[in-house]
Amino acid sequence: MDSRQKYTAVQTDISDSRKGSSQYSTKQIAMASSVKKKTKCSNSLKMFMVALTFSFICKALSGVIMKSSITQIERRFGITTSKAGLIDGSFEIGNLLVITLVSHFGAKSHIPRIIGIGCLLMGTGSMLTALPHFLMGNYRYNSVLNINPLDNSTVPYTHCSNDFNSPGNNRSSILLESGCKRESGSLMWIYIMIGNILRGVGESPIGPLGITYIDNFAKEGHSTFYLGILHSFAMIGPMIGYLLGSLCAKLYVDFASVDLSTITIKPTDSRWVGAWWLGFLIAGMLSIASGIPFFFFPKNLKKATRQSTGPTSLDAPSTNANRGQKLNFKDSEKTKKTNGFSGFFYSLKCILSNQMYLMFLISTLMTASSFIGSITYLPKYLELEYGVSISNSNFLLGTATMPVVAISVFLGGYISKKFKLSVIGIAILFFISRISSLIFQVSFWFLTCENQPVAGLTVAYNGNDPWTQQNVSFSFCNSDCNCDTNTWDPVCGDDGLTYMSPCLAGCKSSVGHGKDLVFHNCSCVEANNFQSGKASAYLGTCSKTDNCSRNFIYYIILCVLASFAIGLGGASSIILIFKFVEPELKSLALGCHSVVVRTLGGILAPIYYGAAMDVTCLKWGTNNCGDRGACRMYDPASFRNTFFGLNGGLRAPELILYIFLYIALKKKYQENNTGPSNNEGIDVDQSNFKESLKNNEQLVSSAYVDNESHI
Repeated sequence: MDSRQKYTAVQTDISDSRKGSSQYSTKQIAMASSVKKKTKCSNSLKMFMVALTFSFICKALSGVIMKSSITQIERRFGITTSKAGLIDGSFEIGNLLVITLVSHFGAKSHIPRIIGIGCLLMGTGSMLTALPHFLMGNYRYNSVLNINPLDNSTVPYTHCSNDFNSPGNNRSSILLESGCKRESGSLMWIYIMIGNILRGVGESPIGPLGITYIDNFAKEGHSTFYLGILHSFAMIGPMIGYLLGSLCAKLYVDFASVDLSTITIKPTDSRWVGAWWLGFLIAGMLSIASGIPFFFFPKNLKKATRQSTGPTSLDAPSTNANRGQKLNFKDSEKTKKTNGFSGFFYSLKCILSNQMYLMFLISTLMTASSFIGSITYLPKYLELEYGVSISNSNFLLGTATMPVVAISVFLGGYISKKFKLSVIGIAILFFISRISSLIFQVSFWFLTCENQPVAGLTVAYNGNDPWTQQNVSFSFCNSDCNCDTNTWDPVCGDDGLTYMSPCLAGCKSSVGHGKDLVFHNCSCVEANNFQSGKASAYLGTCSKTDNCSRNFIYYIILCVLASFAIGLGGASSIILIFKFVEPELKSLALGCHSVVVRTLGGILAPIYYGAAMDVTCLKWGTNNCGDRGACRMYDPASFRNTFFGLNGGLRAPELILYIFLYIALKKKYQENNTGPSNNEGIDVDQSNFKESLKNNEQLVSSAYVDNESHI
């Protein structure tokens, strides 16, 4: 009997042990499955980060290609600077058409798929921009050699002649009869504008929806760090874009269809047009490729995140449901209002009635307008002020400033995460960034070069008398020459003066071929240089002085420092937008911010910058139909004052707005930390539940709040 009881007890122990082992094994499997799903969710977010970073690189690449090519487009199509600014701003027009609706409704749709479609449209627009090059004839720049080109032998060619039947005198009529009818493609720039608009439409969902997707599904407190990584690696796009733009600007626009030995102009010449179309083709293909991965991402990662929490109680869902029912009736009504067009206008009203958001919007608008206007025409300024070709200026921007911006943007995001900056701390970092960059930009004004003397434009033909606002093309030294005054074919004389053409320099003959052509017996040069007896002139404008080269080095150094300063607050600016509004309005707030900046900054800034620069033009070119074309020569002093005057005038009011914004921020968050509790009673806003719900990983994305520590 005892042996039977012992046997039964042993069997019972074995059964209990197996049962416990089975339960333990089930728990292990559940935990392993939870870890696996959590790892899968984390890997999906990382892969999305990689795909989004590549798309950011491509959209930045396309934008920089347009900025670096806008002067080339202006010259190729013979249009004014203000019209070129309209082409550049057309990207923002396309963005404006859809970005607000995309930001609002796209956040509730399949975000990755919408981003993928946007990348495809962006690439198509870039390739459409390059289309006019293949529909037009070869580029013809104004030159006396275009009428009677030299052969391979060295032959004299008469430029200054009193024969009214000479080629120079009949140049305009010849072009009107032959070139105008055949190359009346000046309206082809409309294709570029349409392609740029389409590129803007495609780019619209990438920024707002991509950042919102990351901010919704990243761990709390990590969104700033992710944004820092995103924008840092995205700076690869501008670097590649400027380097590619530099390469394209070095290549002659028709390098594949003309004999380059017959080209008499250099990349520093204001008539030079590089292969602007090549960069758009490359950028278009890369943009299309960047959109393919987004079609394989899920709509959201919330399901994986919820499953990875590993609830230990079977009634956890009901507990969460009970928590959701605790939200007041007012908050539920506000949530209902966020659906449909009525919800869109209600959300828009909430954003526009936020004073801190409006102050921040105006300040960033001024910064963006100054930045967009200056970066669009910076190559033109460097070419005029320092004699640097557009190719070299693009190369310097890509190798000197862009890497510094990438490092500073990453550093700004790292500082916010490392020190767990509060909203006020992030704002202070942003203010320091903007004010420092403003100080560096003011110093640019003092790094100038001497004005380039051009006979008949900036100085009289004797080289001493200042220009008296009268375009006097003729003087006693070339009065017997039958010259075409519309021709801009500059030569540098031995007297150190630049003349608008060999004919206006009084040159009687030439020796050489192509870029090595030398003009002799120039009466105007001889009159100013009679003691030495040298009376020759060479193709192109006269070189800048050594002092100018030294100032250019100082300019690049200060430009690097300014780039570092402004990049330091890059990630902070986006986070501040999120902090000024309710969590469910983050995407719309970012979209509205983009709309205002792109409308008043992206569209208008290049236009009024260009219009102001057109006023400073001294010598206009003429297109094949005899109409006014692109500007060939600006007044350096007036151009400089206009360029930096607009920059300073736009950014100076920022200082006042920053002061008011800091006071408002400090007042708001001090009241939140030290003021009486606002959650007494029934009418409580959802934001008052932050602390009690911050560790609940199963909350919907609209309740997500980044609870960083306050310093």
